[in-house]
Amino acid sequence: MTTTTLPMFPLGSVLLPGELLPLHVFEPRYRALVRACIAAPEPEFGVVLIERGWEVGGGDERHDVGTVARIVQLAEAEDGRYGLLAAGMRRLRVERWLPDDPYPVADTAPWDDEPPSADLEDAIAAVAPRVRRATALAVELGDQPASGNDELSSDATLATYHLAAMAPLGPSDRHALLCAPGPDERIRLLGEQLDDIEAMLAFRLGNS
Repeated sequence: MTTTTLPMFPLGSVLLPGELLPLHVFEPRYRALVRACIAAPEPEFGVVLIERGWEVGGGDERHDVGTVARIVQLAEAEDGRYGLLAAGMRRLRVERWLPDDPYPVADTAPWDDEPPSADLEDAIAAVAPRVRRATALAVELGDQPASGNDELSSDATLATYHLAAMAPLGPSDRHALLCAPGPDERIRLLGEQLDDIEAMLAFRLGNS
């Protein structure tokens, strides 16, 4: 298996393949990370969820499954801060964390999804309207802004990531979906998560 050394950006949120991630980069170590990325042949870095700790200041504990992010838009302010937009490309596993010098770095390996089954498209068709309803309720309750984009990829595996990104989920649930071995398990798990989310949102809406 090919191992790639990547700059790493631990966050309090989860980036999924096919999802866009806006970032405001102000810490000196992460400004250095951005400069290293744009000097590389591919402006990519890894994103992992912080297990314990904080995004600012270091000393965090990190999960070892994440997503490769590619910078697709970049703007630099006069004071050296960056505003960027990154796209989630593919899953990764961290094989080994290297010293933070000056920013987090890890040896990473790709983690491909298991092949989809013949039943996946039917499972997606059953879960997609539930995700859209739950998202609409979350928007109505003010939990999240309206995205204006609920189109799914024609690729069934990527569509499972799109549904995971659309659903009103917390970081732990999103990370569990990222860690699913393949699209069939991901869509099954998302359906289970929706059972609780739909009940909670309906309760809150009825008591608002």
